[in-house]
Amino acid sequence: MFRLFSFSLLAALLAGSSIAAEARKPNILIIVGDDMGYADIGVHGCKDIPTPHIDSIAKNGIRCTSGYVSGPYCSPTRAGLMTGRYQQRFGHEFNPGPNPSEQFGLPLTEVTLADKLKAAGYATGMVGKWHLGNDDKHNPVNRGFQEYFGFLGGAHQYFPPRNAKMAQAPILRGLERVQEKEYLTDAFAREAVAYIDKHQKEPFFLYLTFNAVHNPLQAADKYLARFKDVNDEKRRTYCGMMSAMDDAIGSVLKKLDDAKLTENTLVCFISDNGGPPVNASSNGPLHGFKAQTWEGGIRVPYLVQWKGKLPAGKTYDQPVIQLDLHSTALAAASVQSEKAALPPVEGVNLLPHLLGEVSSPPHDALYWRFGEQTAIRSGNMKLVKARGGSGDWELYDLATDLGETKNLAAEKPAVAKELLAKYDAWNAHNIKPLWGAPAAGGKGKAGLKKLLEQEQE
Repeated sequence: MFRLFSFSLLAALLAGSSIAAEARKPNILIIVGDDMGYADIGVHGCKDIPTPHIDSIAKNGIRCTSGYVSGPYCSPTRAGLMTGRYQQRFGHEFNPGPNPSEQFGLPLTEVTLADKLKAAGYATGMVGKWHLGNDDKHNPVNRGFQEYFGFLGGAHQYFPPRNAKMAQAPILRGLERVQEKEYLTDAFAREAVAYIDKHQKEPFFLYLTFNAVHNPLQAADKYLARFKDVNDEKRRTYCGMMSAMDDAIGSVLKKLDDAKLTENTLVCFISDNGGPPVNASSNGPLHGFKAQTWEGGIRVPYLVQWKGKLPAGKTYDQPVIQLDLHSTALAAASVQSEKAALPPVEGVNLLPHLLGEVSSPPHDALYWRFGEQTAIRSGNMKLVKARGGSGDWELYDLATDLGETKNLAAEKPAVAKELLAKYDAWNAHNIKPLWGAPAAGGKGKAGLKKLLEQEQE
């Protein structure tokens, strides 16, 4: 009888433990690379930079072949991701320039993904580049993140300063300055792994935002040594920086495996915009680059993994945008974001689309406004005005012309007119930018190059 009772008790305890394990909400890990070239990862055909760990997210999950960001620039993309809304709705259209005014920052009226997940009982942490405000009230720890390690601006040196005269923006832990001695990409890996270790017993949201491979071009010797055969010095340094980030991501993924958390973690990876010409990145078959609304500025690597939930090694070809990661994370966490008091979220929960439960596209259209540069994609047709172009609306069929080489505006005026009407209807709900675009130093390609160089400071 005692044996039978003991066995029954053990069975009940095991069943209770199983139910508790199943009831635990999934962890959310969103990883953002900075200024990456579209063609600079293995699953996009890169030959000179091995990226096995980034590639593993695609191999163990889904690669979105038409993945976009809502801005061709660092800060606007991050504002859209954090809010799930087009950043033009609340005036966060541009970067602030190298010397931001006090008004710069994600408006305090906006509710962040971290705010929502924290309210739902998640531990919320961030490691890396913020770029959504430099003062205390805009600091991540006051925008929903319980823990933060990183820097607040748009760029940072990768090595610690050699002397006091080499002043740079501080590295912060929360609101406090810290002295960091490691190569910064390695430090971010260390902190991310430590965060997972600390919170592995509870559901967590970790927002890991590398400044790699944003300028300044600086790679540690151990990474440069891997690319002795790359003759171009700038490209060689870029390769080393990419390799460092890939190693860092590998460390984080290994920690999830070691802690047996991988199957209960939604992992998302994107870049914040296309690669700029100033850092030796390659956007591959795409036309244009960072700060332009051609594909090279806004189409990015976009990978989603949830082992055991999403299929592995698949591609998804419908257009998606980084705003969707906001809604997808909330859906995975079973958080309802539709509250009358909150601004409407425009991102779409991608889970039913990625699972094949919904066959219709997530969006009727995607939109961009970056000052005078604009674009709309609906289906495979894209209407665009980009800086460095003709100045007129250009129409492309991305299904047959990914490189945007053949302008169809004159051949298909009805299509162009329809897309323009959609764009105007969307744009009617936007507001004026809260701050202007950084001074570009002239028009055309030369002015754009100067703008990009200024932005790297």
